[in-house]
Amino acid sequence: MSSIDWAILIVVLLGIIVYGVYKSRTTKNLEGYFLSNRSMPWYLVLLSIMGTQASAITYLTGPGQAYTDGMRFVQYYFGLPLAMIVISIFFVPVYSRLKVYTAYEFLEQRFDLKTRTFTSFLFLLSRGLSTGVSIYAPSLILSSLMGWNIYYTNIVMGGLLIIYTMSGGAKAVAYTQTLQMIIVFISLFSIGYIAVKLLPDGMGFKQALSEAGGFGKMNVITSGFTKNGFDWKDKYNIWSGLIGGFFLALSYFGTDHSQVGRYLTAKNIKESRKGLLMNGLVKVPMQFFILLIGILIFTFYLYHKAPVYFDDTKIEAAQHTPYKNELNAISANYARAFEQHDAAATEAYRRQYKAVLQKAFPNEDANDTNYIFLRFVKDNLPIGLIGLLFAVIFLSAWGSIAAALNSLAACSVVDFHKKFFVKKETPVEDYKVSQWYTFGWGIFCIIIAIFARNIGNSLIEAVNILGSIFYGVILGIFLIAFWIKPIKGNAVFFAAIISEIAVYLIFRADVISFLWLNVIGALLVIITGFILQVFFSKIKY
Repeated sequence: MSSIDWAILIVVLLGIIVYGVYKSRTTKNLEGYFLSNRSMPWYLVLLSIMGTQASAITYLTGPGQAYTDGMRFVQYYFGLPLAMIVISIFFVPVYSRLKVYTAYEFLEQRFDLKTRTFTSFLFLLSRGLSTGVSIYAPSLILSSLMGWNIYYTNIVMGGLLIIYTMSGGAKAVAYTQTLQMIIVFISLFSIGYIAVKLLPDGMGFKQALSEAGGFGKMNVITSGFTKNGFDWKDKYNIWSGLIGGFFLALSYFGTDHSQVGRYLTAKNIKESRKGLLMNGLVKVPMQFFILLIGILIFTFYLYHKAPVYFDDTKIEAAQHTPYKNELNAISANYARAFEQHDAAATEAYRRQYKAVLQKAFPNEDANDTNYIFLRFVKDNLPIGLIGLLFAVIFLSAWGSIAAALNSLAACSVVDFHKKFFVKKETPVEDYKVSQWYTFGWGIFCIIIAIFARNIGNSLIEAVNILGSIFYGVILGIFLIAFWIKPIKGNAVFFAAIISEIAVYLIFRADVISFLWLNVIGALLVIITGFILQVFFSKIKY
């Protein structure tokens, strides 16, 4: 990367940090640190929600997901707009009326302390794991640019994020995410424009999409049906998106405190609802465009030789293994196949290259999907824009991870520390202990990031799989809390434990796509809760 790109990267990052610290002056108590004194207007709520959801993973691996699997991933978001309507009508008024710090306080009032504690624990576990994967994404960039060891890079990146988050709390997160999202939109449109301009003369946007469509990449709507009937293991289709995606979005935005905490910062119910509903309108087109960049990159590489493997750091490392000559021979065959316009052969050589790399590094995953967009940017974007784009990826990482760490600390302090350990502290003591919990969760997430290298999926897919293991059960608890009054605390508590075990076993059995786990988890809690309530009602106390 050029000195100009480095200068742009450093200036943008420092500018955002200074801006965030300046705007984050807040009351030193829990309401100030976690909820910005409930003072945010709807547009800041919107940008904060989007910034929290759209991490570096979205921009870094979304295009790679489309490059390898086409546009069908966008169906994952089809249930989101409907979920925003349901949450705005039913969830927001309850949270606002009770003036809760976390979503799980409501569960103690509706059920009991153990149900609240267990649900908060599920959130902490799921969000902690996902945030660790999110830290890995910007570390991927630094290690690739600098040739640094990925493990040390995770520690450096995580350390910076801890300092950033501890200093400002929710207000810093909200204001920096606002500026971040503006830069993100400008950068994405610039990259889309440049990707089209890099195509052969005479080929425009429509022709590029048509060309990719010939290879099955424009699969925006898929039914999931095969000649043998509906394929329940098909990850992305219209039904898993509308139904499974709806349940996932309902749980993520309605019960996951990393999102609930964003709209709890709003001035009032009206501002919360505006932010959520606008997110429902904007998110699907935004994700569609990010995936579309991956399609344009795919078409670009039809006319320009793509790397035989997109992670150049691993290619270099492989030159110091006994498999060096075999890999070089495959690479030479791949180049000849491309010159002969033999698409089938080039793809076969790519698979062969990965197989040999897997033998060279048996303890590491050979999937290079996460590096496709990064490699395209490094090799093809003009000087200046590379630095700006990497700044965007860092900013989106910092914004989403800071929001997650803030929510993890909030639940730890409110649902555990003040409930079980130290119940009475001064506002300043609350503020300080919140910062220390932020620090602790930062360390936990760094440890998870160190193990994320061999996760085996594209990162954008991995975080959604992690969430789906827990989200359905958490949603089921809240659905009972809102609408099924006959089910009481003991029944829902044991139903949640049984359902979580069942969902994990179903996931391990690999018999159904992960999006359906959200539906299964929620329904299991409700059905099991009904059965247990009947059983407990017959017991004489």
